[in-house]
Amino acid sequence: MPASSSASSSTDTFAAFAKHVDYSLLSQLTPDPEATVNGHDHQVRQVRSGHYVPVTPTPLPAPQYVAHSNELFKELGLSDQLAQDDSFRRLFSGDISVSREPMLPYGWATGYALSIYGTEYDQQCPFGNGNGYGDGRAISVFEGLFQERRWELQLKGGGPTPYCRGADGRAVLRSSVREFLAQEFMHALGVPSSRSLTLYVSHAETVRRPWYSDQSRSMDPDVLVENPAAITTRVAPSFLRVGQLELFARRTRNKSHPKALSELQMIVEHLIDRNYHAEIEPSLPFNEQVVELARLFRGRLTAMVADWIRVGYCQGNFNSDNCAAGGFTLDYGPFGFCELFDPRFQPWTGGGMHFAFFNQPAAAGKNYQTFVSALKPLLQDHPEAMTRLESLEEGFKAAMQEALDSMWQRKLGLADHSPELVRELLQLCVDSAADYTMVFRELSAIPEQVAALKRSFYRPSDHQIDQRWMNWLQRWRHQLELNCDLSETSRSMQLTNPAITWREWLIAPAYEQAAHGDYSLVHELQQVFAKPYDSLLLELAARYDQLKPEEFFNAGGISHYSCSS
Repeated sequence: MPASSSASSSTDTFAAFAKHVDYSLLSQLTPDPEATVNGHDHQVRQVRSGHYVPVTPTPLPAPQYVAHSNELFKELGLSDQLAQDDSFRRLFSGDISVSREPMLPYGWATGYALSIYGTEYDQQCPFGNGNGYGDGRAISVFEGLFQERRWELQLKGGGPTPYCRGADGRAVLRSSVREFLAQEFMHALGVPSSRSLTLYVSHAETVRRPWYSDQSRSMDPDVLVENPAAITTRVAPSFLRVGQLELFARRTRNKSHPKALSELQMIVEHLIDRNYHAEIEPSLPFNEQVVELARLFRGRLTAMVADWIRVGYCQGNFNSDNCAAGGFTLDYGPFGFCELFDPRFQPWTGGGMHFAFFNQPAAAGKNYQTFVSALKPLLQDHPEAMTRLESLEEGFKAAMQEALDSMWQRKLGLADHSPELVRELLQLCVDSAADYTMVFRELSAIPEQVAALKRSFYRPSDHQIDQRWMNWLQRWRHQLELNCDLSETSRSMQLTNPAITWREWLIAPAYEQAAHGDYSLVHELQQVFAKPYDSLLLELAARYDQLKPEEFFNAGGISHYSCSS
């Protein structure tokens, strides 16, 4: 398909936007041979082969604009006025009938497998064999070149697909606001992530979901609530997941159909083309490309998870199907950010401790094992390459630890990693009931006295804890003074430790007001989250740079929540 992009001018009409289209996935991979030609494929069914299913999204009735990302629009070379364009709004609220050449009048959904902490699952598949897992409400509607970079644009909440497992394919406004804000916040934090393009809502269509009653202390939702249906458009270089490679590897091992191995190779080649083309030399033999892919993905995965720990992010449900094969954060459903420091922090009631805050590196290791396992059928005739692949797998734990060590070194401004200093600091944070973001931001000023840190403590510290803090501060400052200029170190730490964090009790009012048509808090949060390393103005700091109020501890929908989205 033809494509055009211009770095010198802004795309300000829908006709000009359409010309950016370039469908590499649809041209390089194979559709499900049982799929419909026109994309009207919305009923639950088995998808036995092929890489994607053509499917049309289901439009929101009377869609209203909520927000768009000015930053991403700028990166894509799009005019802000496009977000209000009728055809643009209709497309990204699910009405693909507005497509114009060279666009296609349908989108696509993809299948994937599910492994939870390295264990293969198909129990939740309605057919008991895994052929029903996939994009149940995520429908890609555009792939193209913008400013000489390839991006895929995907609707979250775009209606049912063959993978919907009997659900309605919708997303509620609550979860859509959270995902829209979180993706751009993570990007501003410097953490690799999918991005947010637009958010539209329908106040004419509501969706019923289990949720929490006012002031609920229940762990599980205790009421059914009606929430407006919404569609957020997320953007990434691709949405290929570890679980997708895993699906085709399983079919290869099980000899599910004659083309299974070929389909596995095709999707790995496509992954390299979409996410690693700048780093993997195309002239290399394919078996060498596979090994290089595994090496590069390991580096991206370990760096990403170290970044998660750095900014206090907990994915909550880091399964293989929620792990992007391009090495960036994907699927903002049961996520949260740690406020009161707790290595066991896990906001999702269904997540389990294996996906808790400090257990994420181990969960990443399980996903990497799944990734490597998916590549192995491609190297059966290349024993030397297989040995190197297995060596990469065996070295994951050490690589992950190296990434974590480097991260802690940067958070504390140290010239060399000091495991003992880190361990003692984290224990002090637990014993002081410290706010994770606030305490590290205060440390970025390199204080001499514990008094400077006390605003970040959720309970008063006693003399004994104060003395432990003073001893730690003296040893830490001594190391800094030996190797660093303190003013330069402080500036570097302030670019590593954000001034603000995501606080669910401040996000909830934004989506609650949005449900009544007031989007002002959504827009304010966009501005606050745009520069998370900058100190806030006093007026905003009084609201966004404060400890979590007592009434929000153990509050259903705030301190913990189900994945009812």
